Amino acid sequence: MNESASLKGKISVVTGGSGDIGRAIAKRLALEGSDVLITYAGAEDRAEVTLKEIRDAGGSAHSFKLDQRDPKDIENTIDYVRNEFGSLDILVNNAAWNIGIPFPELEQLTPDIWDRVLETNLRAPFLLARAAASLLKIGGGHIVNISSAGGIAPGSSSIAYSSSKAGLNHLTRCLAVAMAPDVAVNCVAPGLVEDTRMANRLPKAVSEGSKRQAILGKVGQVEDIAEQVLTFVTSSSVTGQTIVIDGGLPAAMR
Repeated sequence: MNESASLKGKISVVTGGSGDIGRAIAKRLALEGSDVLITYAGAEDRAEVTLKEIRDAGGSAHSFKLDQRDPKDIENTIDYVRNEFGSLDILVNNAAWNIGIPFPELEQLTPDIWDRVLETNLRAPFLLARAAASLLKIGGGHIVNISSAGGIAPGSSSIAYSSSKAGLNHLTRCLAVAMAPDVAVNCVAPGLVEDTRMANRLPKAVSEGSKRQAILGKVGQVEDIAEQVLTFVTSSSVTGQTIVIDGGLPAAMR
């Protein structure tokens, strides 16, 4: 690791570090010297890949299993951070859950599915921020929420997913007010992200359609998302902001 790294000595938690976006973020923070704890739900094998890639690059990384729908599990995770590291500088709320239900198929979006999406994608980031607040305030910390362009324009895997991410965008602003001046809270809202597991599950016509609409001729890149997270957590005067990373889809330009 570079001795002059901007996050040397900082402690970061990245939820959903077993996924493509979470992995890119965790690696980028570790590259800048942060000691990174990633959480995972069921994909322990993919979490191990993230740990190995960080450690092979000379970084420090750890993992912790977290069920985001369980408030007690959230408390346990932050207690682990407190007991193991004694501090927390950066919380990246990246973990989320979705399911493909076309918007017109209202009957398919059951109360159970709605609750699972909202509890995972919106309630959990709030509960994590609340549980971590005292640790983050010690040294002037940062929260970065990973939302979605689907929370800005009405289009995504489901109405529930778009609604959860719209809520997360506004939660970002509310937490920025609530946690100031000690903690800065910002948000990255990706659109379709190229070469991720989720993108590769989409029909080719859908992904190609997004590329055609994007004014840059390409959709979001995990490296750009990770770099924006780094920009947020190394800034001293930015809070309450949501940045869309989608290649320039006009529908999400606000």
